Amino acid sequence: MRLPLSLLLPALLPFPLTLATSVTTEYTLTNTCTRKTQRGDSIEVHYRGTLASDGSEFDASYKRGKPLGFTVGKGMVIQGWDEGLLDMCIGDKRKLTIPPEHGYGQRAMGPIPAGSTLIFETELIGLQGVEKEEEEDGGAKEEL
Repeated sequence: MRLPLSLLLPALLPFPLTLATSVTTEYTLTNTCTRKTQRGDSIEVHYRGTLASDGSEFDASYKRGKPLGFTVGKGMVIQGWDEGLLDMCIGDKRKLTIPPEHGYGQRAMGPIPAGSTLIFETELIGLQGVEKEEEEDGGAKEEL
């Protein structure tokens, strides 16, 4: 499995970033389940990343047709993902607004300018060892 460099690089830094602000999470689709994501889980996530400054898209797993797989909460991706993708059910969708302190800080990363606030539309596709639960009312979900 290959992780995009833009998500992997923060794990390679020899020092932690200073945390001045927090990740904002908008719950766009929620499901009910008995097992939610926890630190250490292997998950698969579809995502679309855009710059808050102008809305331009810099990456999207949807375009590749394959979700990104990684272990959440272990520093394999940017800190905003490690925090923002916890406590999710399979099928949940969230919009994460990630300030630079939880993303790439004051360094540029490919098409992402230094100091950028990032917006990720995310969807939890899979949670290793857990089957997606069917809703009792025929699969109805709560859109927020």
